[in-house]
Amino acid sequence: MTISRWVTAFFYYLLAVMVPAGSVAAAQPERVQFASTDGPAGAPVRLSGWWFKASTAAAADAPPAPAVLLLHGCGGMLNRKGEPTVRIREYAALLNQQGWHALAVDSLTPRGETELCTQRIGTRKVTQVQRRQDTLAALQWLATQPGVDAGRLALLGWSNGGSAVLAASNLDHPEVAKSTARPRIAVAFYPGCEAEARRGYRPVADTVLLVGLADDWTPAAPCQALAGPRGSHTVRVEAYEGAYHGFDGLAPLTHRKDVPNGVNPGQGVHVGGQPAARAQSRQTLLRALQDAFAR
Repeated sequence: MTISRWVTAFFYYLLAVMVPAGSVAAAQPERVQFASTDGPAGAPVRLSGWWFKASTAAAADAPPAPAVLLLHGCGGMLNRKGEPTVRIREYAALLNQQGWHALAVDSLTPRGETELCTQRIGTRKVTQVQRRQDTLAALQWLATQPGVDAGRLALLGWSNGGSAVLAASNLDHPEVAKSTARPRIAVAFYPGCEAEARRGYRPVADTVLLVGLADDWTPAAPCQALAGPRGSHTVRVEAYEGAYHGFDGLAPLTHRKDVPNGVNPGQGVHVGGQPAARAQSRQTLLRALQDAFAR
């Protein structure tokens, strides 16, 4: 690596580890509950959410603020202590800093699961149908909360949660078309795009997909194929060179042999942070949300 490239990488590293994660702490979340189902005609499920209210919206005379729904990946949204993971808290802090509320929803624990990553696709105990229903229920809950601007909601998800963003924003699903609580923008980090691409993705809102070109778990190409105008909305894809799955984290690159899915089934996948992609993707995220909420 040349000196100039090293300096650039180090600069992005500082942005990634200092600005988003360390400058502002997330609000202490409130545990909330609301009902979902296991499908359009499925059994009722009582979901738990962690509600991070923006402190700037706490004053009695404060105008209603935007709210962002956070959708966890296949590893779940809770750590071993039963608390939201570092990623969820970190992004909630980033959003709260902007004066926006954040709601993180747990789709696994209420259904008796802790993770899906080691389960083969097609045999997973929690499906995208269920995650779509959870997302729509959470949007409805958000739209009714005091202090929330129901016209300025957003979806934000990672990996399996990124796929849920696509599944819950595709107008080809009847329940999405019928929903009255709609996001103004949808953002997904390294989602699996194949399923919604096969169905024919008709987004309910402008959509931003943030993908790694080296990702061997959820490859970038199917997401890149979605880019461009789609109906009255646009899908924008930002792809990062040398970035693997989980590029927005701080963990070193590792080879997960316990994951049966991916580009090379049975050979495992690579997961780990990449400082430049971490910093750039967060800047893109914030700009996209700011632009959407300003309209």
